[in-house]
Amino acid sequence: MKGLILAGGSGSRLYPLTQVVSKNLLPVYDKPMIYYPLSTLMLAGIRDILLITRPEEQVLFKRLLGDGRQLGISLTYAIQEQPRGLADAFIVGADFIAGDVCALILGDNIFYGDGLISLLAESRRQLGQTATGGARIFSYTVRDPSRYGVVELDAQDRPVSIEEKPRAPRSRNAVTGLYFYDQRVSDIARRVQPSARGELEITSINQAYLDLGALSVTRLGRGYAWFDTGTHESLIQAGSFLQAVEERQGLKVACLEEIAWRQGFITREQLQAICRSLPKNSYGSYLAEILDGG
Repeated sequence: MKGLILAGGSGSRLYPLTQVVSKNLLPVYDKPMIYYPLSTLMLAGIRDILLITRPEEQVLFKRLLGDGRQLGISLTYAIQEQPRGLADAFIVGADFIAGDVCALILGDNIFYGDGLISLLAESRRQLGQTATGGARIFSYTVRDPSRYGVVELDAQDRPVSIEEKPRAPRSRNAVTGLYFYDQRVSDIARRVQPSARGELEITSINQAYLDLGALSVTRLGRGYAWFDTGTHESLIQAGSFLQAVEERQGLKVACLEEIAWRQGFITREQLQAICRSLPKNSYGSYLAEILDGG
């Protein structure tokens, strides 16, 4: 399975923070924002990942993450010349996907919860490896659904309708920025027409799968936290939440090196070498501690 992270866009909702740097490189508590979606794909067992950025910012992401070799993954890069919408990721990344099944996560989305690894693994299994595996999206109950794509579900949690930022939402089930698709997604994306906003909407792709009877929905319940950190308010909320979790538990969220080791992407010896290269701050000390006691 391939993984894509869409870290393009204009970042206009976070102006003026994004005047000189991508929002996906802004700090969320003690890590760059991009660490969180990357960690989600790694927790899903995905090691072949494409990072889609704006042209002028790609060098910064490469400086931060390199080619992923140190994490036991393959990280490649592509450019989104203009912020044409989320569905554009599958056009930009069509050669990378190359007929494989794939997962897309937005660069400003953070997921947290006990059982997340099992949920991601189950979603991969259910998607399957055939051309008719369909699509799986993840919903989360919110107070303000008109800000998001909204999916309406029946009594068996089967999708009935899906809309993009509706004025009169039919439910409070927001569609999160994590999507699993079969091999048809790039072809479907190429047929998507710009919406009234002038964007290629991911909702149009999801609607196409719904029309085919091939869209499934996983509801993230009360035990999960989901943040779309594209606004000032959600950015500070996410940081406060993560600070509380990490300080109470003594465990870091989205520590890429730890995830790589626990997922078996790198060896203990490789993690030890990483630890020796890190500064003796709280991040480096944490990794040393889990080596001693992990």
